[in-house]
Amino acid sequence: MKIIHILPGLIEGGVERHVLMLSDQLVKNGHRVMVISSGGKLVDELNPKVDHWLLPVHRKDPVTASVCALKISRKMRSEKWDLVHAHSRVPAWIAWWASRLTKKPFVVTANSLYSLNAGLFPFRKADIAICGSQSIQDHLEGYLPGNSKLIYNGLLPPDLKWAGVKEDKVRFLFIGRLTKLKGLRTVIEALPGIKSQNWVLDVAGIGPQREPLEKLVYESGLSEKVLFHGFVEDTDLYMRKCSCFLFPSLSEGMGLTLMRAIQTGVPVIASDLPPVRELTDRPDTLVSAGNVEKWRVALEDFLRNGKVSEGFKEERIPSVTGMVERVESEIYLPLLRKNQQKI
Repeated sequence: MKIIHILPGLIEGGVERHVLMLSDQLVKNGHRVMVISSGGKLVDELNPKVDHWLLPVHRKDPVTASVCALKISRKMRSEKWDLVHAHSRVPAWIAWWASRLTKKPFVVTANSLYSLNAGLFPFRKADIAICGSQSIQDHLEGYLPGNSKLIYNGLLPPDLKWAGVKEDKVRFLFIGRLTKLKGLRTVIEALPGIKSQNWVLDVAGIGPQREPLEKLVYESGLSEKVLFHGFVEDTDLYMRKCSCFLFPSLSEGMGLTLMRAIQTGVPVIASDLPPVRELTDRPDTLVSAGNVEKWRVALEDFLRNGKVSEGFKEERIPSVTGMVERVESEIYLPLLRKNQQKI
């Protein structure tokens, strides 16, 4: 098969990591893959056998999106690509238009709890939609084609499992894009109220909220306690060295960093969100999202007695190979057979 993936960019984030792993496994399985994005530092992490085409597919501009769709449709016809797979909303518009021009199948993956508005119109026009969690599928009901599929994003096995840390100081860890929805502000606002000072917080990630968050840390007198490391390539290393992973998101489709922490065996304190509940048998131990006081109590409970969110099930997290096998057998192959029958 010859498959095109379109996503806004390859900067940093769960969708980007998902596409990296999906495209890598597809080429290992013998398929030809092209990823189209507006670029970013993760381009260098694509499998060398994956083609990358730099286009402004992130811009919310109908003219730019139309031009991108025309360019992609020409390439699809001239190079005989089999289908186009979009990840996110603007790429979905572009993929839909390219699909209509080429009569090739169009797949969309929904990995977020998007706002329910006209911007989701092409999702319903997809030949099939993949949802990264049951919460996403429920949220987007009425905005998806009738044959949507629930397929959790897969992860590679960690090189090493978490085995505890020997440092005297507790190391909290946050990994993720520094945006408002990731909820790091809630944690930072909770930290000054903690009685114990036997801790540090490592922050791994980049994003538009870094400067405001660093300002908040400075104003709170926590500059020596909250350490911003920027973009981190080996997040597994940080996982292994931390005492406790924090997942304070305010909204989430299904957090890959949380899934990785569960897979690695790191103690976790996580927000009480519908997709997080899908991964645990103990939702009562989750922490109210955005509630500064509840997060302060949760952090103090860990510092005092090691209490964390409980009941997370590693077996609910599929491998990359398992995920790709389902995408191939349940999504791509049936669509190609159906399309060939039409021709």
